[in-house]
Amino acid sequence: MTDKHSVWVEKYRPQSLDEIVGQEEITERLQKFVEKDSLPHLLFAGPPGNGKTTAALAIAKDLFENQWRQNFLELNASDERGIDTIRNRVKDYARTRPVGGASYKIIYLDEADALTSEAQHALRRTMEMYSDTCRFVLACNYSSKIIEPIQSRCAVFRFKRLSEEGVRKVLNGICDEENLDLTDGGMEAIIYASEGDMRRAINILQAASALGEEITEDIIYQVSATASPGEVKEMIKIAFNGDFEKARKKLRDLTINQGLAGDDILQQIHREIYDLDIPDAMKVKLVDKIGEYDFRMVEGANERIQLEAALAHFSRLGKRLSS
Repeated sequence: MTDKHSVWVEKYRPQSLDEIVGQEEITERLQKFVEKDSLPHLLFAGPPGNGKTTAALAIAKDLFENQWRQNFLELNASDERGIDTIRNRVKDYARTRPVGGASYKIIYLDEADALTSEAQHALRRTMEMYSDTCRFVLACNYSSKIIEPIQSRCAVFRFKRLSEEGVRKVLNGICDEENLDLTDGGMEAIIYASEGDMRRAINILQAASALGEEITEDIIYQVSATASPGEVKEMIKIAFNGDFEKARKKLRDLTINQGLAGDDILQQIHREIYDLDIPDAMKVKLVDKIGEYDFRMVEGANERIQLEAALAHFSRLGKRLSS
């Protein structure tokens, strides 16, 4: 066990492709590239926290072993998204020879979908000119934001949300290393709060570990700024039963006493709608209405007013159902 003060996301990051959990089809194909020492340009697409950066680092470590740091450059394109970064820093690194007899170096551009169109066109030319000495690995949340000339030059890998089984496996391993007692309810709470985002799941576990060695469901919801699904579901049901004032008090408890953000509560309401015992046609109307309230909040409308309006809408629909 290493320094107890280290960030667990880095401390327990897989060091090779065969250690990555939950993306077996992708890692199997990447391992074949590594075995043949023939890596094409790569495009990793998918939601955050699912192993894109880990896979890029693992490729470099498997290929270059002890000299991976000298042959690997990591940049975050959302921080350095302009054409000057591509023309200067990326180009200067790409044109130099690899270290230690390696066939090529790797440039990893995280959040590449944040690059401006002009920067992406400059990147395409750099990828063409220096393919003998450098391979590019681009990571993005939305591959549709990457221009077609770059996509056509890359092998595309789509990373999926981690399964509950994969999240459990990783978290149980960390708990064994850190001597933590994660209750079944605590595990379910992390899975609910993280929504398949492994990075978020580990960060929640580390935050909860500061409060004691036994980690319960209540602690998880406390540190993750997430309401218990039971509380949100109860609030919705109260509104549907026509008791708007009681539902409003529940909402005030979530926002004021528990300090939850309005957009987080709205997202949880959206998740719980699908489990309600109401006709599908009404679920469609509710989702459409939730989208409207979300847009208003993004545009700057008052969170509490919009959430109370949502509860009022639920209350009206509930009265129609009961009549």
